[in-house]
Amino acid sequence: MLWFISLVLLLRYELDWSNPITYLGILIQTHLYTGLFITAHDAMHGLVSKNKKLNHAVGWFSAMLFSYNFYWKLFPKHHEHHRYVATHKDPDYHPSDNFFLWYLSFIRQYVSIWQILLMAITFNILKLYLPTANLILFWMLPAVLATFQLFYFGTYQPHMGESDNVHHSKTQSKNHFWAFLSCYFFGYHYEHHESPGTPWWRLWRLKKPE
Repeated sequence: MLWFISLVLLLRYELDWSNPITYLGILIQTHLYTGLFITAHDAMHGLVSKNKKLNHAVGWFSAMLFSYNFYWKLFPKHHEHHRYVATHKDPDYHPSDNFFLWYLSFIRQYVSIWQILLMAITFNILKLYLPTANLILFWMLPAVLATFQLFYFGTYQPHMGESDNVHHSKTQSKNHFWAFLSCYFFGYHYEHHESPGTPWWRLWRLKKPE
């Protein structure tokens, strides 16, 4: 709901490059896009609702709002990540540790030509009614930036290099405010792999004192 309300307001905002609200709006939308994916992610773990159909419906809807991601394509790949973390069977992993090669590999796993076509069609329809610059800045750009946010804090940092634990996962230093801002506590990544049945908004409780 916050993503939708913010987007509606920003799409009708009179663009002013000298106004900090322009840049703040991009950051807020990026963070809320990341939240859409986190909601879909929690649905993949059955954490949104005890009602299975409602849980998957919310997950499907959240994923679709994030640039037409297909929930049922994401679902098996994410569970493969948990099952085969940091191995050649892990769809999220790249052995090079090179940020850009890994990011491209990550994107190829999840972005399809159908998503690009649907985004292009939607953009061309919306620009008939809404300012093109606003659509690019507040609808399209934050979606791209959110993929970097999710990748860096939720995949690259936790799984790069060697980790001598059963989950092959690192974790952020304890700072709940930064952990929330950076990626909805998913920087506490070892904790997520240790307890995948804990929803994002409770992950901070698992963080042990350092």
